[in-house]
Amino acid sequence: MRNSKITISIIPTIQKSSAFVTEVIIPFDQLREWIKRGIFLKHIFRYQEARVHTHRLELIPKPLLTALIVRLLGRQACYFEDELGQREMITSHLLRDLLWQFIKETREKNSLIHRSSVEVEDLHNQSVRREHMKKQVLDLSAPPVYLRTELSYGLRSGGSLGHIAGVLNNLGGFTGPPIFLTTDSIPTVRADIETHVFPPVGRFWNFKELPGIYFNEVLEQEATRVLRERRVSFVYQRYSLNNYSGLKIARHCSAPFVLEYNGSEIWVSRHWGRTLKHEKLSERIESLNVKAADLMVVVSQALKDELVMRGIDKDKILMNPNGVDPDRYSPEVEGSRIRAQYHLDGRTVLGFIGTFGKWHGAEMLAEAFCRLLQEFPDYRDRVRLLMIGDGIMMPRVKEHLQRSGALQAATLTGLVPQEQGPAYLAASDILVASHVPNPDGTPFFGSPTKLFEYMAMGEGIVASDLDQIGEVLKHDQTAWMVKPGDAQSLMLGLKALIDDEKRRHRLGESARREVVARYTWENHTRRIIEMLKERCG
Repeated sequence: MRNSKITISIIPTIQKSSAFVTEVIIPFDQLREWIKRGIFLKHIFRYQEARVHTHRLELIPKPLLTALIVRLLGRQACYFEDELGQREMITSHLLRDLLWQFIKETREKNSLIHRSSVEVEDLHNQSVRREHMKKQVLDLSAPPVYLRTELSYGLRSGGSLGHIAGVLNNLGGFTGPPIFLTTDSIPTVRADIETHVFPPVGRFWNFKELPGIYFNEVLEQEATRVLRERRVSFVYQRYSLNNYSGLKIARHCSAPFVLEYNGSEIWVSRHWGRTLKHEKLSERIESLNVKAADLMVVVSQALKDELVMRGIDKDKILMNPNGVDPDRYSPEVEGSRIRAQYHLDGRTVLGFIGTFGKWHGAEMLAEAFCRLLQEFPDYRDRVRLLMIGDGIMMPRVKEHLQRSGALQAATLTGLVPQEQGPAYLAASDILVASHVPNPDGTPFFGSPTKLFEYMAMGEGIVASDLDQIGEVLKHDQTAWMVKPGDAQSLMLGLKALIDDEKRRHRLGESARREVVARYTWENHTRRIIEMLKERCG
């Protein structure tokens, strides 16, 4: 579960020497660091007030532990509040209720895991028998069902949101009007698309991974209620950890099941997060999905190769890179307001947008920028770094910039809404995709949406020559390519385009032509429908 907007606000106790009180807002991750480093004890009852601000009250992870921690911070008022304006005081009565809920769910969790294990085994056996039966009939005049099942909330920007909107907004051009079933609303999805939001509230939030397992039961019930006896052309699911509801809904509707697979969640947890507590069950669920799907959609050749190695029929796998809406992302977008807002006029601006994941190389860009200013001091007055977004690697980015004295030459905007992203990119002269190799040496399996957005903006691009990125972009034709994970190579690539305005204009124009011809979301969606017709038509 990922909630992008959990913060703790603390108000220090008023000192006799001061009549002013300043509210301090800290990310939830910082609170975790206090606990890990053993300095939390210094903060007990140190504050007049403490509150948790979150997206939805019902979706607070580990509610009992969180409530106890916040209660220990504040001497007086302590409470939860969310974006809907709901507020709940952390009282002894609430702590008692949360404790009872924890005890109850502790007793029930083994039953939940057992039910899920049995159901996964039954679905696997059904799928084995179904391989010898006639394929499902595809009726594209009926509406498709799109499932977004990630337990992440309050997200207003990022590549996953761009992908969801890109496919959903174009499906209706090839099928009946789509039906969107989702755990949270998604910006830039067309307002006329039928949308049903089903947040998995209230159960098993005290335990890792269990809310996702339990949500299979919730979503199946809700989807059955919404769809009733409606005809469905196919069910399309963006796969998420521990979820197999897409397969169940497809079987209920007697419709083909299309699975969008963006990489193994087990691999991601091991290398970019924490090893899963119920990893064996997660592996069985992931295996069930990829084997039972009538069509697999992956965004890179590396992902297709991985699935084939796992025994999946290559003929049911569509390698389909990400795309862009070339009308929203365009050289015609005006960026002057953003340049003025951040005092960028008269400077050459190096732009980067992202969620600062471990694969994005944001910290590598920060290091390369610091080297650039150190080796070429005259750039300090005329070059600026514009980093749009936020995420787990932001502390490393700030550390590089502060240590090298480059922070004043950088603008860190924080997260911006998805719909404002094009204007921020338009404020840049050079756009940077500084992705780094996977830590275990396996092929880079991503298809960065920012790559196609950059191309559509018509600006010069500096990019890592890394697997699919190096297949989409060509050195000195559509971008300036650099060695992945090498700050010196990246620095020299930045310098090459900073010093040559004509070259970056030539590269930008060429990249724009390429993306419009090959990598739009309309083309991406068309390829899905064409292969689905081959498989099930």
